[in-house]
Amino acid sequence: MKRPWFLTVSLGLLALGGLLTGGCVSGGESVGAARSAEATALSGVPPNWDKALPAAQRFVLLAAFNNDAVRDNNTGLVWEKSPQTVPATWNGARFACINKNIGGQKGWRLPSITDLASLIDPSVTSPGLTLPSGHPFHNIQSAGYWSATTNVEDASDAWFVYFGRGFVDHDSKTHTGHAWCVRGNMTAEAY
Repeated sequence: MKRPWFLTVSLGLLALGGLLTGGCVSGGESVGAARSAEATALSGVPPNWDKALPAAQRFVLLAAFNNDAVRDNNTGLVWEKSPQTVPATWNGARFACINKNIGGQKGWRLPSITDLASLIDPSVTSPGLTLPSGHPFHNIQSAGYWSATTNVEDASDAWFVYFGRGFVDHDSKTHTGHAWCVRGNMTAEAY
């Protein structure tokens, strides 16, 4: 059945309008000014993982988040400073992160296994907390922390990091572990 010409024109204008206003900003700001402000806001965030900074330079408390979040200058990710200490199932941990409000900000997620493992300092001997010396985090348990990464060999398992020994493993999503929420892009991972 052929669409009426006015519907075709309306859909075309709607699509074109969406393309033209996709970068629209409010209050009379130009698109260029908005992009410049965004670039300035992200100027301290590295575009990739090419840094290996000592903890004093690596981790920065974020005043804009009431000092409740920490930017990792090695990865560009923003971590909650004090994760909850109550363990949860994998689904419970995902739910907790999705609903977090840290420093007045939403948009938190469970980290990928790569994100989470990036916090392990291999030079720290276990047992003990295997985070970089001088890190600014609080309430980190010497226990397993869930990642968002499902084990592709068994979808009922997800990967986790055990910070008490500094190793990565996987476990049943029905077991309990801790959630350490993060903000930032997450690339798809196949494990």
